[in-house]
Amino acid sequence: MEQRMTIIGLGVNDLKVSTAFYEQKFGWKKTNASNESISFFQLNGILLSLYPKDKLAEDAEVSPEGSGFKAFSLAHNTKTEQEVDTIVNELRSKGVKIVKEPQKVFWGGYSSYVADPDDNLWEIAYNPFLELDDKGNAVE
Repeated sequence: MEQRMTIIGLGVNDLKVSTAFYEQKFGWKKTNASNESISFFQLNGILLSLYPKDKLAEDAEVSPEGSGFKAFSLAHNTKTEQEVDTIVNELRSKGVKIVKEPQKVFWGGYSSYVADPDDNLWEIAYNPFLELDDKGNAVE
């Protein structure tokens, strides 16, 4: 199997609410492939899809029940610590739930966590050990 990821699919409780969050709070634009049943957002090299949680569970033949920590996070890396502060402050002004305030972290970086309407965690981070190209892609 090739080493790649094409889509990150998030099961959401309310597709309209979650789609509005990513459009209005993060300022992202849906792709033309989006419709009333699913939303897609083109990221740098992969897609983020939002799909009703119960329908996603049904498709995977698993129970939609579950709560608490989901054991994963999504990350948006920046080129500076100041950029982390700027993004988090912009999100705060839009009413986004700040889970962890920006701060220096044990691994040598600077990060914060915010949550979407389904409490999916987004780390907003500056990693001095991770080189980013002009488009924000991680460089090997």
